[in-house]
Amino acid sequence: MTGWGAYLLTALLIELTPGPNMAWLAIVAAGEGSRVGLAAVAGVALGLGAVGLAAALGLAAIVAASPTLYQLLRWGGAAYLLWLAWDGWRGSREEASLVPGRAGLRAFRRGLVTNLLNPKAGIFYVAVLPTFLDPSISVLPQTLAHTFGYVAVATTVHAAIVALAGQAKRILTDARQERRLRRVLSAALAGVALWLLWRS
Repeated sequence: MTGWGAYLLTALLIELTPGPNMAWLAIVAAGEGSRVGLAAVAGVALGLGAVGLAAALGLAAIVAASPTLYQLLRWGGAAYLLWLAWDGWRGSREEASLVPGRAGLRAFRRGLVTNLLNPKAGIFYVAVLPTFLDPSISVLPQTLAHTFGYVAVATTVHAAIVALAGQAKRILTDARQERRLRRVLSAALAGVALWLLWRS
């Protein structure tokens, strides 16, 4: 396979690999339901799109070339993921849920910030995406189109995760079971954050 088919398959395989978005979206959907989970998906999509746009304009290449900037983003992103894991563990969502619409707005904002602080998304756009571009034609339109393709694939996968995890909220009517599942997922998210720091 070449061109778009290979690129979209690559994007799909990357998104199916467990990572911070997958664990966090499962926490949100299982704890607060699919509607709030989809708001989080929208924030993640906007964050991925913004990072892709920055990459197209050369910002991600600057980050990739600067060890200091990369490390700042890496540590900031891991710290934010650990904070989200702690927030999910202690279940602070109840207060926001009392105000209609506030939980969704908060989930959207967190999804956005999580991906803006994820240097690996920028590295994907710098290291992987260009290998699928045709150097004989203008690069910027191709980069933007491939960014949109990646965000579309990621959003589809994330929405499926939210749909599946959202079913758990309907099943887990017992508060004790819901809290247990939320804490298991929060521990997994913390593990992902620590793994990202160790691996990179």
